[in-house]
Amino acid sequence: MSSIDIQTTQNVTIAYELATLKDRFFATLIDGAIAIMIGLGIIFSASWIVGDIFGEDGSLLMVVRFIPIITFMGYHLISEIVANGQSWGKKLMGLKVVRLDGAEAGLSDYLLRAVFHIVDTIFSLGILAAMMIASSQRKQRLGDMTANTTVIKLIPEKITRLDDVLKISTKENYTPLYPDIKHFKEADMLLVKSAILRYKQYPNPAHKEALLLLTERFSELLELPEIPKKKLVFLETILKDYVVLTR
Repeated sequence: MSSIDIQTTQNVTIAYELATLKDRFFATLIDGAIAIMIGLGIIFSASWIVGDIFGEDGSLLMVVRFIPIITFMGYHLISEIVANGQSWGKKLMGLKVVRLDGAEAGLSDYLLRAVFHIVDTIFSLGILAAMMIASSQRKQRLGDMTANTTVIKLIPEKITRLDDVLKISTKENYTPLYPDIKHFKEADMLLVKSAILRYKQYPNPAHKEALLLLTERFSELLELPEIPKKKLVFLETILKDYVVLTR
């Protein structure tokens, strides 16, 4: 799996896992289906309001032919603007558009990505986009390269099971310090693990603040008399406790 480090405008380096060609293919497939339905809705609505939109002499035929293209581009542009880099397909696949320089993607970026769908996706039937994503280091199609963007996974695949990252053999050789942690969800523990990994890789103020907030929150939920001073040790301990108590 490929990853990329992006430095934000606050000089915080964040590691992201890049979306694979498979991820983006299915996201585009979903978006394409939605765009087709919207386009058909526009055509049928126009036909119902105006009548024969093709005209007796076929004068409107050329306009109708461009409706699917305009709809596909417009759908991507509007959905990514409204949902901050996530079309419906990307939402369902857990993907998001980000700028490589760490700044927030804006209207011009989403517009470039939408326009280049004409070359990347429509006229080449997606072949050009697939070739570019598969061969480029940052998994970019032409629209991404022009807008200085790429597509990332919001939920990394490398963090799948706690058993894979915390090796504890049996309950007999470890005594949990926080037994109530077993009532939490695995998703909560994966969030903790992700925060720990990022802090160890990039020990910057932002990631340190994340550890502080997690420590305060879990201390409150576990009803501890005071917040542990050694935050990293505390979070690693509750992870170990969770693995032992839930396996």
